[in-house]
Amino acid sequence: MVWVKNICGRLKSDYRYSATIVYNNYPFPRDPSDKQIKAIEKAAQKVLDARAQFQFSSNEEAAGGASLADLYDPLTMPLALVKAHKELDKAVDLAYRSQPFISEANRMEFLFALYEQYTTDLFTSDKKKTTKKQKAP
Repeated sequence: MVWVKNICGRLKSDYRYSATIVYNNYPFPRDPSDKQIKAIEKAAQKVLDARAQFQFSSNEEAAGGASLADLYDPLTMPLALVKAHKELDKAVDLAYRSQPFISEANRMEFLFALYEQYTTDLFTSDKKKTTKKQKAP
């Protein structure tokens, strides 16, 4: 979400994001290990499982379930979901580096540096300079 907060646009206070503007530009770790990938997958599944405990589909609204808007209300977000997201954040952070980020600003600084590293040569071409051959007299 730190990436989303800093990259996407807004309409009023709502985020306006798309795959081409926000998510396709996200600098995912270059070569995560199989262990790191499995840890992220496991943590992501825990988020989905936590949501499923409280969420409803459109025809279950009367049963007392919560919508995603309800689940992610900062004042009422279920502790199980908060915990699951913290575990996912930690797993993703560990795919980038072994030491934790000390702040959101520190994380963004790291992500912007990585993005710059990934895109530095994106629009440069490897045209070889050609020199004119001189004609023999």
